[in-house]
Amino acid sequence: MTANAALATTIQAAVDHVKQNPSAAMATFKAKVLQDKGVQCSAFVRKHPAIIVDEPASLGGNDAGPSPVEFLLVSLGACQEILYQITASMMGIELDSVTVYLKGNLDVRGFMGEEGIPPGYQQITFETRIESQADAKAIEALVHTVEANCPTMDTIRRPVDVHGKAFLNGEPIATV
Repeated sequence: MTANAALATTIQAAVDHVKQNPSAAMATFKAKVLQDKGVQCSAFVRKHPAIIVDEPASLGGNDAGPSPVEFLLVSLGACQEILYQITASMMGIELDSVTVYLKGNLDVRGFMGEEGIPPGYQQITFETRIESQADAKAIEALVHTVEANCPTMDTIRRPVDVHGKAFLNGEPIATV
């Protein structure tokens, strides 16, 4: 069995499981982030080693790792990459390679508190470079399917309810 066929089999089993058990469709993902020193943090997901998150020296960091906004770009590109592999396997399309190049434009005055300037990205652009022997119509259908179903792209394109709580010495002090 090829890797493509094995992936299609695994994904089809997951699809079938969710169809038979709709309650299994809901997933919760968790992360924990701890301050290391200065603006450098360690992020933990499942059982994986810490992911270092930091800012460049020009923004007070040690450049020990990508910044949070860079990780947002990575998240979008990685989500697309994963969906290209899954979707192509389900569609019977062989891919030689997929590379996603991403760029985000951000005015740093926004997170420095300047009024009227959003603290986040003002624009994100990407280019997806696909190498495949499949015909252009099949790849175009693949691209549309991936972009329509990418959870990260969906999350950043539409309003999402985000809220949290802050605690001081174990006592709640604010709700965001």
